[in-house]
Amino acid sequence: QVQLVESGGGSVQAGGSLTLSCVGTGVIDGKFCIGWFRQVGGKEREGVAQIGTYRNTRYADSVKGRFTISRVNVNNTVLLQMNNLKPDDTATYYCAHRSSIYCYDPISPRYFDDWGQGTQVTVSS
Repeated sequence: QVQLVESGGGSVQAGGSLTLSCVGTGVIDGKFCIGWFRQVGGKEREGVAQIGTYRNTRYADSVKGRFTISRVNVNNTVLLQMNNLKPDDTATYYCAHRSSIYCYDPISPRYFDDWGQGTQVTVSS
C-alpha cells in the first residue's frame, strides 16, 4: 500500500520561495509517476507538475519557469521547489502517485491513484 506524506508548506510574501517535500512509502522503485496538485476551497484540483521514472517532467503553464519538480534518491522523496511565489499560488498542495513507468498527459487527477493529506501554502501580497 502506498502512503504519501507532504511537508514544507507555510506562509510567505509574494516573491518568496518554498520547497515542498513528498515522501512515499510502498512506492515501487523504477515504476512510478509522482504529481503535485493544488486546490482552493471547493474548486477543482489543478495539476501543477509531475515527474516520471526517468525523471521526465511536465509543468502547468501557470508555474513554468518558477516551479521545479525533482526526485531525491532517498525514501522516494519528490520535491517541488517554488520560486517567485504569487498570491494566486495560495492553495492546499497535494502529491499523488501512479504505479507506472510513464506519466500521462495532461497532469490530471484522474491519472493518479494515491494521495497525500496536503500541505497549505499561503502567499500574501
